[in-house]
Amino acid sequence: MKEIELKLHLTDAAARAIEAAGVLPGKPKTVAQRSLYFDTPDRALAKAGLSLRIRKAKGKRVQTVKQADRGAAGVFARPEHEMAVADDRPVLDEATPVARVLGAKASELAPVFALSANRRIWTLEEGGARILAMIDRGEITAADRHSPLCECELELVSGPPGALFAVARRLGAVAPVRLGVLTKSERGYRLTGSLPVAVKAEEVALDRDMTAAQAFQRIVLSCLRQFRLNEDLLLATRTPEPLHQARVALRRLRSAFTIFRPMLGTSGTALREELRWLAGSLGDARDLDVLLPRAPRGPLQDRIRAGREAAYDALAGTLASDRARALMLDLAEWVGGGDWLSDPDTRAMRDSDAQDFAAAALSRFRRKVKKGGRDLAHLEDEARHELRKDAKKLRYAADFFAPLFAGDRRKGRRRFGAALADFQDHLGALNDLAAAPLVLDRLGLADMPGAADLADAVDRAPLLAAAENAHRALVRAERYWT
Repeated sequence: MKEIELKLHLTDAAARAIEAAGVLPGKPKTVAQRSLYFDTPDRALAKAGLSLRIRKAKGKRVQTVKQADRGAAGVFARPEHEMAVADDRPVLDEATPVARVLGAKASELAPVFALSANRRIWTLEEGGARILAMIDRGEITAADRHSPLCECELELVSGPPGALFAVARRLGAVAPVRLGVLTKSERGYRLTGSLPVAVKAEEVALDRDMTAAQAFQRIVLSCLRQFRLNEDLLLATRTPEPLHQARVALRRLRSAFTIFRPMLGTSGTALREELRWLAGSLGDARDLDVLLPRAPRGPLQDRIRAGREAAYDALAGTLASDRARALMLDLAEWVGGGDWLSDPDTRAMRDSDAQDFAAAALSRFRRKVKKGGRDLAHLEDEARHELRKDAKKLRYAADFFAPLFAGDRRKGRRRFGAALADFQDHLGALNDLAAAPLVLDRLGLADMPGAADLADAVDRAPLLAAAENAHRALVRAERYWT
């Protein structure tokens, strides 16, 4: 059986507002649940993309094995197997891959974390679909660590998946909801290890049997997941690391639209503009994060720090807006069922081999970087910034498509990636220098003591020479995709 559900992250206040508004019809069923999640000490099931739980509700126990939906964000479509069990001891049979994955380690299975929750369940009809709307409130516990849980799951019983988004928007009109990207098992496993400071991009789950359209879907959902994970960390900690990774996620998303533009045509244009807006809203805070450590102690640093706090306040307001929250839902719905999937003019490209599409895209962006880097030392700041953006697109394309070029191409891919990363680092340092006076001027700090030194604190000549050398090394690097 395959479970299809849309997850929404809620605050407790938002959950109460939704329940009070009457947007979920009828009287809900209320069920108290207690779930134990099992794994081996070395997390063999998690590494294999499986979760094993035994849930007790209404005096009965049900064992559930779920397979991870790799690269999912918001909408999860996961194979699952359920069976009744007598107690809190897992039963391993041949109906699931658990016994095969564990082998001799099956005897090491033990509870890893527990979840206690009160679930309220509504059944509703929407756009020809039958949907279960479930609001869970509770707590996840792993040893001495605890994490509150408040989320809404919209589970598709029958009908078109797009109806899930219609219900989600109706809930979002009543109270703030955010697209959820973590399963309950992922939340539990997080409590068993070091809590993340920020979340870097994960390898996209691509394989050589995919079409170009399927590859695009996986890439977008991977970027969406990275953004949402860092957005939550950013709002909780107001630290530079998750802000930086949230910006990276948005740049990756926008680059994906550019990389796949020949296949998309004009579809998704409005989404691209919204992503541009959202990415721009993160820029001021990030500029100040970069500038603050370089500022000398004293009035200038104090003013930059105050500006940073104001920028983070403004950013928190933007991320909490209906516009930002709706964008994540719109993007998840569009990539799974948008008009780009039915355009007859791009059907051949959508159905083309993902590896062939990747090779053509990598060649296209490499040519742009090769041409744009000629006479790099004499480029104006704006032209060098455009070169930097092209290099990022090439880097993101190489990262996206990496799983398609494994085996004997892995070494060449790594050498090319190292050369490209080195080139990007040098361009990044030059960009920070060029941006500093603009940031100071925007804040009205350009005339303060120390500002001139901050804006011109590093000699550009060695950086330009190093960037030119890095560009030559990149041009010489093997084109592993050909």
